[in-house]
Amino acid sequence: MFVGMDFGTTNSAVAVSGPERATEVIRFATSSGPASTLRSVLAFDKAHRDAHKRIQPLVGHDAIDTYLHGDGECRFLQSFKSYLTSRSFSSTAILGTTYSLEDMVALIVGHLRRAAEGGGSRIERVVAGRPVRFVAEGGEEEDDYATGRLIEAFAKAGIGEVVFEFEPIAAAYYYESTLDHDQTVLVADFGGGTSDFCLIRLGPGRARLGRPEESIIGTAGVGIAGDAFDRRIVEHGLSGHFGKNTTYDSGGKILPMPAWVYAKLERWHHVAFLNTPQTLRLLRDLQRHVEHPDQVEQLLALIEYNLGYHLYRAVEQAKLELSLAGEALFRFDHDPVTVTRRITRTEFEGWIGKELAAIESCVEGLLDSTATPTAKVDRVFLTGGSSLVPAVRAIFARRFGEDRISSGGEFISVASGLAQRAREVFTA
Repeated sequence: MFVGMDFGTTNSAVAVSGPERATEVIRFATSSGPASTLRSVLAFDKAHRDAHKRIQPLVGHDAIDTYLHGDGECRFLQSFKSYLTSRSFSSTAILGTTYSLEDMVALIVGHLRRAAEGGGSRIERVVAGRPVRFVAEGGEEEDDYATGRLIEAFAKAGIGEVVFEFEPIAAAYYYESTLDHDQTVLVADFGGGTSDFCLIRLGPGRARLGRPEESIIGTAGVGIAGDAFDRRIVEHGLSGHFGKNTTYDSGGKILPMPAWVYAKLERWHHVAFLNTPQTLRLLRDLQRHVEHPDQVEQLLALIEYNLGYHLYRAVEQAKLELSLAGEALFRFDHDPVTVTRRITRTEFEGWIGKELAAIESCVEGLLDSTATPTAKVDRVFLTGGSSLVPAVRAIFARRFGEDRISSGGEFISVASGLAQRAREVFTA
């Protein structure tokens, strides 16, 4: 059995390729039915302990259910893949126990491994996905550092041999299974944290190459994707409700609210970091001097009631609706916080203009660096959640024409392709 693992910023997936070359995406049980992806989240709840009275970490859908419905003290973590390049984030204390970032990744990977094993033989080697570029917040590339941390995390999860493959190349393998003739394909994979691209020759002819990797023409990537789109909705569409645009009187000087508070708000999993006595005292003090104290009261309630995840889900739903219609009615009603706002697709596309430009520039750079004229690209294959955003698809429609665009497997193409790649790697 050959295994491909896609550990993602927002969702993870695992697929296996069996003796008959058939590839199966493993499904996970959830309260709403089987799912082909696992949310890349962890929960640490005081009420969930093992036989030795130690807190038992919860993964994926179990973590979400406990966070939403549990009665005990709970820490909820998401998007920690984004910190693989951070040399300052080595570990964190959670309810009295210290976890390294590698420990947290290992909890997700271990869950994927056990799901793929399904009670059968133990899995000790996999092909795993990785972005084309691991980019730190400062813009520098940190490929070796990030992959080193992943190797350690996989080892902690019981997987001693891991071979990495670029995620868009894995998606290319998935797309290739539909071909009966050779094509030059631009694959665009949009994840939660990165957008990655690959120019590759696919089809029956690739199998005749002595080294299949010779079919790769070029790769490129940029650290922008779905999470960045969510942040822009919060920044431009919602932060004003929570006092971002209000001012306060500081001894006769009119000053804006602290920008760092709203930077945390834009990353929902950072909202919990605002729930400290020092920050709450600061906000309570500012509330007495602001132009709109009711807005700061809404911010305080969001923090104190730990509603960051709920806000994120509402943002995610609005983004989905904007992919299907020209406008969406954003609704967030978690007493005592209530937000209702109509958002148009035109507004949203304006908010993410810089991100769209960066994605388009990355694609142009790949074509230029490989000296590939637009006319030489037979097909464009779009995959990943943000490929459903019309403004993202329009980048490729303008350059290549709508008739050359294909899409599919938005959440499972990478895992499926990784399993197919595992067959090549481990039978070579």
